[in-house]
Amino acid sequence: MSFASTTFWAASGPPSPGPADFNLPAIFSVGGLDVTKPMLLVVLSGFLIIGLFYSMAKPAQVVPGRMQFAGEMVYGFVRDGIARENIGSRDHMRFVPYLFSIFLFVLINNFYGLIPFLQFPSMSHIGYPLAIAVLSWLVYNGAGIKKKGFLGYLKHETVPAGMSGPILLLLVPLEFLSNILLRPITLTLRLFATMFAGHLLLILFSLGGEFLLLHSENALRYPAGIISALLAVAISFLEILIMFLQAYVFTLLSAMYVGEALADEH
Repeated sequence: MSFASTTFWAASGPPSPGPADFNLPAIFSVGGLDVTKPMLLVVLSGFLIIGLFYSMAKPAQVVPGRMQFAGEMVYGFVRDGIARENIGSRDHMRFVPYLFSIFLFVLINNFYGLIPFLQFPSMSHIGYPLAIAVLSWLVYNGAGIKKKGFLGYLKHETVPAGMSGPILLLLVPLEFLSNILLRPITLTLRLFATMFAGHLLLILFSLGGEFLLLHSENALRYPAGIISALLAVAISFLEILIMFLQAYVFTLLSAMYVGEALADEH
């Protein structure tokens, strides 16, 4: 950092983190398309998933090694703890590949936020959670329509069981709004907002600690700076849990929506 920027920090304080910190500049352009860091991270996650589980499955043995055991544990968690519990034993295996894929995809792209030099959770850009939320929307609605037919599925999702009469004039639009239109939006916002807020907090306490320790002239700069730095570390550990939970919740809700779409009763 130059002397001029150091003097500026000392005079005005550290730059305030905000949404602008998520608008990263293009790294390079391809045919007029600006390629940014989040775009590269999303592509990298695909290669990581394929490579990791190819290495886990290739030496498959009756007595699994460490990599095979780790792969089977994650797969079993998604298959039994998410898919079977929420879709049912009869239909869940059809959706395990999809649920397994989105769980790993969201998890890896979340964890980028804590990996040195990468340090950016892809899901803090709303376009990526929106894309997989729309994909989940297509999967569970498609499954429901395939089983019940378009009109049968529409009735299943909008007409509560056991309800009749004028009250349906109020309930049907609300159920349609809740079950058909808003689910991909709530899936998107839950994941995006959590990753966005967590990364913003890390930026805030990291920059605050650096400013207090290196550039501030306040008498309390050292204790305050150390506290800020420790909070950044503590938030990083908390983010590990949150990043896993967000991947789990996104996959869990997708499975629940599939299970509801296939259910015999609303």
